[in-house]
Amino acid sequence: MDRPIHNETPFGPANAGIDPFALFEQWFKTAMETDPNNAAVMTLATAFNNRPSARMVLMKEHSPDGFVFYTNYESRKGSELAENPKSALVFWWPAQERQVRIEGHTTRISAEASDAYFATRPRDSQLSAWASAQSSEIDEPISLEAAKAKFKDDPIPRPCSWGGLQLVPERFEFWQGRTSRLHDRIAFIQKNGQWSPRRLAP
Repeated sequence: MDRPIHNETPFGPANAGIDPFALFEQWFKTAMETDPNNAAVMTLATAFNNRPSARMVLMKEHSPDGFVFYTNYESRKGSELAENPKSALVFWWPAQERQVRIEGHTTRISAEASDAYFATRPRDSQLSAWASAQSSEIDEPISLEAAKAKFKDDPIPRPCSWGGLQLVPERFEFWQGRTSRLHDRIAFIQKNGQWSPRRLAP
């Protein structure tokens, strides 16, 4: 049995517009209104030595420049993206039966921008960035005590191994569920600096 689909109005190039960033903002705003705690959750896929891997991360910023998330640069994802910056994101918003896939390349944001965001994080989150060598093998759970003793009540600077990464889109695909598996799929392909929407078969 098909799942109930709430999108009975067809979605296509005529109402998708010509700007995938504007369409993403429209869909993201709707998702935030429905489920603000999960709307920014996205799957990040990387590939290194012909081995793909994926994990859930949080989008912290988005603009026509790209989609920003933060991590330890020496983590598995950070290391894989340093070797192969080609990557992909997937957003899934079940309440709207909508999915957005984004493919592109990932670059580090400026140290100044990473510093500014790090300064807004809760103090324990700042401490954890110092306490955890993300993705490394450990014998027991991480404790913040050593980091707390190191910094006491002093301001906590951003570790140079931690910061923001930005996926710069090269392709978008917007998926909207409909009945009978006749889902709407619109891809935006960039050519000569211009985005062009194209309908794909479900």
